[in-house]
Amino acid sequence: MAQTGSNDTVKLLGSWSSPFALRGRVALHLKSVEYEYIEEADVLNSKSELLLKSNPIHKKVPVLIHGDVSICESLNIVQYVDEAWPSKPSILPSDPKDRATARFWAHFVDGKCFESIDAAAGAKDDAGRIAAAGSLMECLAALEEAYEKSNKGGDFFGGQNIGYVDIACGAILGPLSVIEAFSGVKFLSPETTPGLVQWAERFRAHEAVKPYMPTVAEFIEFAKQKFNV
Repeated sequence: MAQTGSNDTVKLLGSWSSPFALRGRVALHLKSVEYEYIEEADVLNSKSELLLKSNPIHKKVPVLIHGDVSICESLNIVQYVDEAWPSKPSILPSDPKDRATARFWAHFVDGKCFESIDAAAGAKDDAGRIAAAGSLMECLAALEEAYEKSNKGGDFFGGQNIGYVDIACGAILGPLSVIEAFSGVKFLSPETTPGLVQWAERFRAHEAVKPYMPTVAEFIEFAKQKFNV
C-alpha cells in the first residue's frame, strides 16, 4: 500500500449504503492508498461533528480528508485521488479529449441518470411511473452506446482497467437494483443493454469494488427499512 507522511493522513467519511461513498473507496483502493474509513452510521438523522466540520455546506458524505484539507463531492474526490497520487493506474485518461469525454459521461450519470432513478422511485401514479421508466431506459441506452464506443475491446468503459466513467456509473447499480426489485421491470437486460449487463457483472466482481459494494439483497433490505415497505 502507498504510504503517507505523518501530517498527510487520509480519512474517508462515508456510509455503507451510499453509492457516492463507494466511488471514493474504489478510487483509493485502485491507488493503493492507506486510509481510515469512518462510517457515518445514521447520516440522515445524526451527523457527526467531524462531518459537519469537514463539509459545512452540504453536510453530506462522502468527504475525503487529506491532512488538513477536506474534499467534498464524490466525483471531485475521485479526481483529487487520481491527481494527488499520480502513480499507476490512472483513473482519468491522459488525453485531453478523452478526459473531457469521461467527465461528460460522469456528469450525465449524476444528472440525467440519477434524476430518472429518483423520478422512478418517487412516482405516485401509473403515468408518472411510465414516464420515469421511459426516461431511465433512455439513459441506459445512451450509456450502452457509450460503453460500446469507448471500451476498446476491453472489459470497462476505458478499456481493460476500471476508470473514471466506470466509477461514476457503478454508483447507479445499487439504486437501480432496488428500482428493479420494487417495480418488477428489468432495466438492465441482455436484450436491451447486453454490454452494460456484462460490464456490471465485471464491475461488481472487481477487487477494488467487491469489498465495499453491498449486495443486491442488502440494498433491497436497506430500502425496505428506509421507506417502511
